[in-house]
Amino acid sequence: MSLEGKVCVITGATSGIGEVAARELARLGARLVLVARDEARGKATLARLRAAAPAAAHRVHNAELSRLSEMKRVAAEIAAAEPRVDLLVNNAGALFTARQVSEDGLEMHLAVNHVAYFVLTQALRERLLAAAPARIVSTASAAHYGARLDLDDLQFTRGYSGFQAYQRSKLYNVMWTRELARRFAGTGVTANCFHPGFVATRYGDNAGGLLSYGVRVAKLFAISAEKGARTLIYLATSPDVANVTGGYFTRCRLTQPSRDAENDAAARRLWDETARLAGTA
Repeated sequence: MSLEGKVCVITGATSGIGEVAARELARLGARLVLVARDEARGKATLARLRAAAPAAAHRVHNAELSRLSEMKRVAAEIAAAEPRVDLLVNNAGALFTARQVSEDGLEMHLAVNHVAYFVLTQALRERLLAAAPARIVSTASAAHYGARLDLDDLQFTRGYSGFQAYQRSKLYNVMWTRELARRFAGTGVTANCFHPGFVATRYGDNAGGLLSYGVRVAKLFAISAEKGARTLIYLATSPDVANVTGGYFTRCRLTQPSRDAENDAAARRLWDETARLAGTA
């Protein structure tokens, strides 16, 4: 459907499926507000979008997604500049081999892949409500099926594994989406997440160690970013899902997530714990 006059905020749009989606959303008429970690790549992506549509007032904001202060700052900047947000795409993510901790003391998968989604969405809540009907689309992963839920150790201090920490963060994406949908119920704002497939992008290249090497080899058999972005674009634009919320999608189809992902009591607890860690409780 046409997105003329719509405002789309998107993270992780400087490469991979995020960049593909940004191009398509812009082609459909949306004005893009990018949140980029790398200033140079952000400027390059913005230049390409403006070259394709010189009249569009696309913008880019720079922020380090692992830092709470940065996410709160950029969210406040966007909220101040945009009276309404019609579409929020939480897409940025990362994969790490060794356990790392952010400057806020958060395990990095938790900080980048989950808490950043939470902070940005909460800060833009009123702008989404002002635009209703509006949509929130978040990138999750089928990797969540292998995650072991442990809400007593969100920081993964016991028996750390880089890939298992990644899996947990993707499980949190699905759980959080369900709880977000519950909290937005009846407002006209929908929230859905999706599995893009195993995509040949920059994702995981800097994970380090054998994990990074394994990811690079596996990408020889991965799908293209264009194919990986299809479900994101579908959830962002299709009238078929205008009234669908709280769903997990694969290949543009509603799919049943893991049993842990459907634990709504745990999702409410995850929300409360995340708000506490983010300082938004």
